[in-house]
Parts: sequence; structure tokens; C-alpha cells
Amino acid sequence: MQIILNHSSMQPIYDQLLRQIKAEIAAGHLTAGEALPSVRALAAELQISALTVKKAYDRLEEEGAIVTVHGKGSYVAEQTPEQTREALRRELEGEFETVLQKARSAGMSAEEIRQLLDLLLEEEPS
Repeated sequence: MQIILNHSSMQPIYDQLLRQIKAEIAAGHLTAGEALPSVRALAAELQISALTVKKAYDRLEEEGAIVTVHGKGSYVAEQTPEQTREALRRELEGEFETVLQKARSAGMSAEEIRQLLDLLLEEEPS
């Protein structure tokens, strides 16, 4: 598992870690049942607080991406394609909401936002 953290980013470290682990799972680099590094081991490897790793693991468990067995460790959860798609959809909704807030704060109208989205969709590769 390759995790690269940007300490100068405005995005919290735990969130960067959470997103990258979810991306590793989505890409198939981490498979169902595969053990994740222990909280302490990953914290030492990334040179961050164990509490930060724990927070990311807790969020991943809340989202159903991993399962933690007390005394044994954390493992990638079994997920159906529908669960994976729904998790991605929830994440995208949050990102769209952030973009919409940014566009509205820049004074863009709903019509301007739609036109921009339509333009971007037209550029989509087939």
C-alpha cells in the first residue's frame, strides 16, 4: 500500500489517509480480507500520530470499508459492487456540494453552473 501525505495541504491528514485507502480498495490493490497495517506500524511508517491513523481507520469502519477485530487488526471488508458504487456516489455527492458552494460564492448562477457542467460532459472521452 502506497500512501503519500501532503503536510502542507488544507485537507486534514486523516482525510488524506482515508481517501487513499479507499482508492486502494476501489482500484483492487487492497482486496477483501486483506490485513491493513496496524495503527502503530502505519503511524511509524508515515511519521504521523497513531491517533490520526486511528481516526482514519474508525471512519473507514463506519463507512463499511474495513472491519476491525479486537486484538487481531483491521481488514478490508467484503463489499458487493453495489456497496462500492454507493460509497463512491456518496463521496462524489460531497465533492459536488463543495464545488457548488465554491461556484455560488463566486457569484455563478445555477444556469452558468449547468452550462459549465454540460461543457465538461461534452469533453468527456468516449
